[in-house]
Amino acid sequence: MRKIISIAVLLATMQFAAKAQVVPNIKLTTVDGANFQTQQLNEIKGKPVVLSFWATWCIPCLNELSAINDNLDDWKKESKFEFYAISQDDSRTSKRVPALVNGKGWEFNVLIDINQDLKRELNLMNIPYTIVFKDGKIIYRQAGYVAGNENELYKVIKQNQ
Repeated sequence: MRKIISIAVLLATMQFAAKAQVVPNIKLTTVDGANFQTQQLNEIKGKPVVLSFWATWCIPCLNELSAINDNLDDWKKESKFEFYAISQDDSRTSKRVPALVNGKGWEFNVLIDINQDLKRELNLMNIPYTIVFKDGKIIYRQAGYVAGNENELYKVIKQNQ
């Protein structure tokens, strides 16, 4: 009986781990208010996709995205990857997102996860949080932000082109 329980726990753990490696299909919104299905991200093949979870009220998040934005043009010249900033602002604060994005001059893709469904499905506890995946498999996770973390992120991008 003990063996059966151990095997069941092992199989359940393996199934959970396998599920956690694929970006789930969640409906988000673009800054313009259009719907965006995260399934589209899984369809990007052969290059890394970066998801940076943030909010308008999170100072470390804003610092991270500004640092990435400052380097993005150079990174794009040297590497092929996609970058998405996913706002965790709720219905009260999500109205600030478009103005902040325009004010900062961010030119990358910005999506809004109003109900934090994607964050919950990926088991993220706090922000900022960055995930890199390729061909539907998560290859890198980074919680928090310290100046210079963007350099580590770019190393991961270059190694996985």
